[in-house]
Amino acid sequence: MFDIAFSELMVIALVGLIVIGPERLPRVARTIGHLLGRLQRYVSDVKSDISREMQLEDLKRLQAQVAEQARALERQVNEQLKTVESELNQSILDSAAKNNAVDESVEAAKPFTPPLPAESSPPAAEAEPPAPTGTPKPPPVA
Repeated sequence: MFDIAFSELMVIALVGLIVIGPERLPRVARTIGHLLGRLQRYVSDVKSDISREMQLEDLKRLQAQVAEQARALERQVNEQLKTVESELNQSILDSAAKNNAVDESVEAAKPFTPPLPAESSPPAAEAEPPAPTGTPKPPPVA
């Protein structure tokens, strides 16, 4: 703390012994020691408080940087999602348009077949006559 040599300390002790006297010198030295200890603790506390404040400022700055980076990343992800979503929607619309065009061309390429008339009962000429009861029915010819 102070740059005091041993010889200077001896001079101070000698002057203190002469001025204060031998009876009160130990009590004064003890009091001075306590006061110096308190001063050192106070200086140490102030240094640690300053150090903590500096670390707190650094942490706040770091937190702000991380928050800004997180927001930037979120914006980029959202932009990419919107881009992918629009591309998917466009490809779905394109494929739907192609499918409609293919369906229309397939319908146009089919030959026209007239609708069949509604049949209520088969004509009598086409109906199979009932088999005689005593004779077995011949197998159909293929």
